[in-house]
Amino acid sequence: MSNSFLSRLFHYVILASAKHGIDDSHGLRHSMEVLHYADKIYKSEVSSIPLLKNQDRIIYAAAVLHDMCDKKYMNEGVGIYEMDLFLQGADYLDIRGQPDGRLMNDQDINVVKQIVSTMSYSKVKRDGFPYLGPYQTAYHIVREADLLSAYDFDRSMIYNMNVAGVRVDEAYANAKSLFETRVLKHNEDGLFLFDYSIHKSQKLHHKAVKRITDWNRMLKRAR
Repeated sequence: MSNSFLSRLFHYVILASAKHGIDDSHGLRHSMEVLHYADKIYKSEVSSIPLLKNQDRIIYAAAVLHDMCDKKYMNEGVGIYEMDLFLQGADYLDIRGQPDGRLMNDQDINVVKQIVSTMSYSKVKRDGFPYLGPYQTAYHIVREADLLSAYDFDRSMIYNMNVAGVRVDEAYANAKSLFETRVLKHNEDGLFLFDYSIHKSQKLHHKAVKRITDWNRMLKRAR
């Protein structure tokens, strides 16, 4: 996989984030973090699932682009459409491609779109896991990478302060409620399938609980 492939993906995230008002909690830094988690899960599974060897570009593209159609910031259909144009190599958002412009073939693009449009926590809780045939493992890799990134308590506060425009104490309360009802129950809800994700999420769980305690202490002291 060439550096230009990832460079173009991240360039798209920067420009699409600016266009749609996607804040730091779901922008470039988050895309990078999900990519790193996806890569670690991929490396832990590829030796036992050889089919994955030819799906790395799909996994990386879906990991980087997954929030560029998030309904919290835009119409999901519009985001998917723009993502499709970009992956086909269209001169969209001033991104110019390699000689033929394309980043992926049509089949891979369709898989990326299926992954990013079905992997959100709310859709999984409502509809269950989709069936993506030979790409099922790739789907779960990206989905679980995103869930692991959700353990970042500060990220949840940042979203509340940027999008909802609330004060830091309100952002803390909203984030704490989200963690108590959702994030800290990921394992309990059976959302992790891979060994790497299960073990990593347990460590992140404890880190998040400590972060919540530290914020509570600081906010009380600052009152």
